[in-house]
Amino acid sequence: MQKTLSRRARIATGGAVLAAVAVGTFGAVSANAAAPQAAPAAAPMAAADRDHTTTSRHLTIDAATEAAQAALEAAKKEGQRITVAVVDRNGNTILTMRGDGAGPQSYESAVKKAYTAVSWNAPTTELEGRLENAPNLKDIPGTLFLGGGVPVTADKAPIAGIGVAGAPSGALDEKFAQAGAEALS
Repeated sequence: MQKTLSRRARIATGGAVLAAVAVGTFGAVSANAAAPQAAPAAAPMAAADRDHTTTSRHLTIDAATEAAQAALEAAKKEGQRITVAVVDRNGNTILTMRGDGAGPQSYESAVKKAYTAVSWNAPTTELEGRLENAPNLKDIPGTLFLGGGVPVTADKAPIAGIGVAGAPSGALDEKFAQAGAEALS
């Protein structure tokens, strides 16, 4: 004859079973965590793997700083208050320098101009003209089709963008951005 357990006994028994399983699992996890395995040695890249990868070039922080400072100096010589931004090949901001007295709007504009220049590997004044044939270009997030952005290239491929904002015209902004790019030559 089988004895029926009370509800309280069934709950207590079930809880004990769950606790035992949990302790066993925790012990296994702890044992695995306590004994780290050696990382496998990196294998040399096979020729087939090299066919499926690319290498890209990027500015160093020192080069980006040099370019930004050259742009700020060029603007200062002409009495202009600007912000300069340098982005990498992927459009990520490397650095931004806001010159003394530059307007608050210039920060975001400089970053967007640099991003736009590197994205299309063209000065933003050139890209302004493209809006006549493709007005929806201006709707691409993060872009700004106003003069003041120039790409930085290596072997004709874009590796960075320099954006300047704050001067009274896009032509001046671009002149100062170009001074930054030329400092890297």
